Amino acid sequence: MKTKILQLVLILSVLPIFAQYKYLDLPKLDNNDLKATSYVKNPSEAAEILFKSYHYYITDGQLNLDVISRVKIYKKDQAEKFLNQEIYTYDGKNNKSERVTSLKVYTYNLVNDKVETTTVEKNSKYKSKESKNYTVTKFAFENVKDGSIVEYKYSILSPYVWSIDKITVEDIVPTRRFDYVLDFPKYLGFNIDYKGSLTPKNRDVSDRTIYGGEYYTYRFGYENIAPYRDEKYVHNIDNYRTSIRAELNSTNITRTPGAYGSGDLGGFKSYAVSWSDIRKQLYDSEYFGEQLKKKSYVKDLLPADIKNMTSPEEKAAAILKYVQKNYTWNNYYTVGAEEGKGLKNLLETKVGSSGEINILLILLMRSAGLEAQPVVLSTVGRGLLLDHSPSVNQLNYVLAILDIAGTPKIYDATSKMTIPNLIRPSALNYNGYIMTEKEAKKVNIFCPGKSVTYLTVEAKLNPTGSVEGSFSDKDTMLYAMMNNESYNEDKIAYQQESYKDRYTFPFTNIKTELLDNNDFQTSFDFDSDTFVDGIGGKLVFNPLLFLYNKSHQFDQTDERRSPIELYTGYDKIKKVTITLPDGYAFENVPKSKKFRTEDNAIQYVYKVTQEGNKLTVETTTTVEDPVYPKEYYPAFKQIFDNITKMEGQVVTAVKK
Repeated sequence: MKTKILQLVLILSVLPIFAQYKYLDLPKLDNNDLKATSYVKNPSEAAEILFKSYHYYITDGQLNLDVISRVKIYKKDQAEKFLNQEIYTYDGKNNKSERVTSLKVYTYNLVNDKVETTTVEKNSKYKSKESKNYTVTKFAFENVKDGSIVEYKYSILSPYVWSIDKITVEDIVPTRRFDYVLDFPKYLGFNIDYKGSLTPKNRDVSDRTIYGGEYYTYRFGYENIAPYRDEKYVHNIDNYRTSIRAELNSTNITRTPGAYGSGDLGGFKSYAVSWSDIRKQLYDSEYFGEQLKKKSYVKDLLPADIKNMTSPEEKAAAILKYVQKNYTWNNYYTVGAEEGKGLKNLLETKVGSSGEINILLILLMRSAGLEAQPVVLSTVGRGLLLDHSPSVNQLNYVLAILDIAGTPKIYDATSKMTIPNLIRPSALNYNGYIMTEKEAKKVNIFCPGKSVTYLTVEAKLNPTGSVEGSFSDKDTMLYAMMNNESYNEDKIAYQQESYKDRYTFPFTNIKTELLDNNDFQTSFDFDSDTFVDGIGGKLVFNPLLFLYNKSHQFDQTDERRSPIELYTGYDKIKKVTITLPDGYAFENVPKSKKFRTEDNAIQYVYKVTQEGNKLTVETTTTVEDPVYPKEYYPAFKQIFDNITKMEGQVVTAVKK
């Protein structure tokens, strides 16, 4: 009996030792890691994150962040993401700026069984002003080889205790260990938004006496994390990776610490807990609510012919065109006016942020008797709007919305090509909130209807086997807007990447233009001898010529983890007409065929028409909606496998 009791005591005394997990404890550099030449579970991995940690802690009214990263590089040429780093810090006014207080960068190599350490010199680290609001500290590792381990440590000091970035846990390569720690004094309250499928192996949520005071601490520790790689047809993959986000929700301060910002924060104060609270914050703000009160600025702006229109729909469309014609977006995303600016500056300079331009649009609509309201949202790059965790910091865009005969229509004047209900693609981010003076109401933000792509070839086959003809690529609606903006950004690069790199045969007279109806088109002439094979005196070729693709983009072999996001439903129409030379005839021609999914979400038609020595092949691929759940991926893959097979058919032409 005594022996059993002794064994029990020993077991209980040992258990806490094995269960204890030391957060933020960077392991000692291991020579075995330096010797490793590949990741054991998957030799194709370019790198492995050995350790990564984020430690947020608030002391003396300041937010501190310590970051540590240690990465094993297996294949240097494929690990660029981990070799060039950037640290963004916000530049505020009145000495309210974030700053990097410490930065150490190392490369470790094993040379003759000894660790060789290369330190990045100070002159290899530099700062640049990427925008008026942010400074970027950049650095790159030195002496990196296949097999190196790279490591950096940095600290940031920030006066913005309420602004804690969302941290993504999973990465594109496997992670051996990842720690997240947030320590904050008890007079502050934070919501911790935990999103994703990954569960921390170690978790500690408690109160402690640290930093000389009473604190709450949130600690999450992960081990052996599988990679979560980028997937095609996903707008922002970080929406679906596991993430942690802390948001200040209350303060209970018995003093007035200037470090927390202007104003008296004494006593208990609760911050945004609902979208109605966000609505109030926006309308109390000089950058949003106060701008919406500037009715006198716009009362005489609109021409009389617009104000006198009787159709609300025509009037709204005309006001949209007026703003597009007279004002230009400066590429800054804001939910209201920029700091230190506003409608007055926009009216004087004719240039402004997205918030300023669309607030002007709202005011002009109201001045013309239309009851326009603002819709606030988060752009695709910022991430999905978190309905359950409202925050002003999530918002960086505003649209105008009108109810016309019971039908809501959304307007966006930041692009010269938008029309009613067709807005900038970066704003197509699932949902937003209509913010009236009385309520906040959720609204879906999707692209209505479908965009159409017309790929048209008129070709003539010569007896020698060469093919000459013309080609046009025309887009409508959202696709036209996206391609037009890419073209205007860099005309040479657009034509190079979209056509010259894709089509390797000779072509001339390339022309890219925005058509009068806002369709966007590129055309060229071609003459090539690479499309036809001469076999036994016969001419064999694919009737789709260079519009045939041997593969497609729905080729993911791993299980799909994210939704399929397409921006818009679409029709893609390929039409190729080939005329044979005199004295030739078609010997065999593919048959027409069509197939679809059971719910008609994806449809495909392959139509063949022959008139004498002229053959027309027209294919139509239809995808009805802009977004599909991940469970649809096998259907997409199967349909597009069949499309590729169908379009791989050939025809034979023979001399009579």
